[in-house]
Amino acid sequence: MGKVTLEGIEFHAYHGAYPEESILGNRFTLDLELETDFRQAMLHDDLSATVDYSKLYKIIKARMDVKVKLLEHLGHMIVTDILEVYPNTTKIRLTLKKHHPALGGLVNFSAVQIQYPEDYA
Repeated sequence: MGKVTLEGIEFHAYHGAYPEESILGNRFTLDLELETDFRQAMLHDDLSATVDYSKLYKIIKARMDVKVKLLEHLGHMIVTDILEVYPNTTKIRLTLKKHHPALGGLVNFSAVQIQYPEDYA
């Protein structure tokens, strides 16, 4: 097994439980780590034998464009979308951060971390 990671993916999106969040939006950062078998890609220099970073980014971006209330739900939907396209993925660790959430005080970010398959047992 090998690991594929994308770190510090940034979006401006409109997720949140409060009405102003869906109007003003916020900055989000996502870190992603996948475990998959990419031995054939290593041996044969074949993109189709591994996870295509560009396709992975497009999967995440498409989901970030759909408004939801909770980071937990958003993270779950991203994991589900990735598994649909890359069913041979054996593990996923996703960290999703909302920068400066509206909590009534200064907070750098709120975050959730979702791990597949651990959180799906």
